[in-house]
Amino acid sequence: MSSRRSRSRQSGSSRISDDQILDLVTKLQQLLPETRNRRSEKVSAAKALQETCNYIKSLHREVDDLSERLSELLETTDTTQAAIIRNLLMQ
Repeated sequence: MSSRRSRSRQSGSSRISDDQILDLVTKLQQLLPETRNRRSEKVSAAKALQETCNYIKSLHREVDDLSERLSELLETTDTTQAAIIRNLLMQ
């Protein structure tokens, strides 16, 4: 028995239909800034997933950059201002 057949039997009713996958890919595309303006253009699920991965990686880089900038800012401000900023970030 093929692994695909055995997996489909094991998963039973938890299997996602093609329509559900298409719906999820469409929703995912709506979250991506690059694809919001291309609603009429059909994009494959693979391309949508690749664009999502690229977007998440860019968000990680942005967070890292902002964290580094904040650390530098906290190092150059006096202790009172730094404490205020830290308290605001913890809220």
